[in-house]
Amino acid sequence: MSVASGLMLELEGLPDRGEQLALLGDRRPVRVPADLWRRWLSDPVIVARFESKRYRRGETQCWPWIGAISSTGHASYRAASLPGPSRRGTVPAHLFAFQLAHGVITRLGWTATDDVTVCHQCDYAACTNPGHMRLGTNATNRIEYVRRRRNLHSPLADVRGAAGRSHAIAEAVREGLRAGDDAAAIDARIHAAEDAGKPLSLW
Repeated sequence: MSVASGLMLELEGLPDRGEQLALLGDRRPVRVPADLWRRWLSDPVIVARFESKRYRRGETQCWPWIGAISSTGHASYRAASLPGPSRRGTVPAHLFAFQLAHGVITRLGWTATDDVTVCHQCDYAACTNPGHMRLGTNATNRIEYVRRRRNLHSPLADVRGAAGRSHAIAEAVREGLRAGDDAAAIDARIHAAEDAGKPLSLW
């Protein structure tokens, strides 16, 4: 059984509030009912629009988001326009991607450090490859972040910050697509955008 499957089973034992806080880490999180998530994830038009905003590569590679980027560098997807606050219907694209692959997480974002969250294992905030994500807790995600940020070769060490890195990679992909580049040429653009943010070192 995968870690994701195990945590999904654990969640089944919790009181089901039927909704999740979609904008994790945001000061004004938006609660999205689980049945609404299911409608979005099964709607071919919403899914096709989502797919048009992520650039798929090989199974083991990051899949950059070429749509909107949040101030934290995470991919942001407006699944639908809903009444209420202006951001209702806008969700983290990695959360959409993970649930598209694994099913709806019915309870997410409720109990601070011990709560289940979707964690990037590649440390690239705008990656939408579900193979690069796992379910964990906010506490373990923070510990991993602090530890891996010390690695000068990690995306977390990018001198432009997470948002700068995500914008640079997205623009590199968009430029390649506009130019009609093949996959290898777009990969080269992505690598150049990644390298541009590496911190200077003497070794």
